[in-house]
Amino acid sequence: MALDGAIFPIIRTVGVDGMLVSFGDRLSEPANRAAIAFRAELDAQGWDGIEESSSSLVSCYVRFDPLYLSHAALRTRLDALMSERDWLGADLPHGRWLHRIPTVYGGKLAPQLGEAAAAAGLSESEAIASLSETRVRVTALGFSPGQPYLGELPECWDIPRQQALTPKVPKGALVVAIRQLVLFGVTAPTGWRHVGQTAATLFRVEAERPFLLAPGDEVVFAPIDEAAFENMRHVPGGGVHSEMLA
Repeated sequence: MALDGAIFPIIRTVGVDGMLVSFGDRLSEPANRAAIAFRAELDAQGWDGIEESSSSLVSCYVRFDPLYLSHAALRTRLDALMSERDWLGADLPHGRWLHRIPTVYGGKLAPQLGEAAAAAGLSESEAIASLSETRVRVTALGFSPGQPYLGELPECWDIPRQQALTPKVPKGALVVAIRQLVLFGVTAPTGWRHVGQTAATLFRVEAERPFLLAPGDEVVFAPIDEAAFENMRHVPGGGVHSEMLA
């Protein structure tokens, strides 16, 4: 893949102690898969001098100690790792989870479902079926602790962001735009349309695994009614059911 003469995958320097391995210039299923798989393999190899790694939508960021490991040495090792396999076709790492998150769609709790459905060319019932039946991948975490971006949705959901911000959506809000979902971990403004509401707790400071979701995990937003949602609000974790993927 090429962008302005660049051929992907590509390695770029980030500041004095970082490198970024990118597998594309925009979100795609293969590029996201590659970023997650590459980061998992890098962590598994446990190179001395690597202090941190993380994956984004299409890239793997590597922070290192430049007093221990030179830029040239790290680039050589990253080049070698990139050449080991076709990362765009790599398997996702083991240890991933499938999460079923109870979700109210529409109504007073998620008031923009109808608007989003119309933008996607669907009725509200068709929109609920599409959103709740699509098993989406956590493509990246960002914005607040443990907050996921999830995708990709069917092509009909390639709808634009709003032209103006919604001043506030609550913690647990499920919002949609550009074939992606975001599940809010905090109360915040957004330009994405609020289509569902959950009681999920994304950041659990006391837990062994503080973030409920991780890149590569899969999620189903199972539909429930408002009465069931009120009950879920009092259930630890918001009624999320999680199971290890094979």
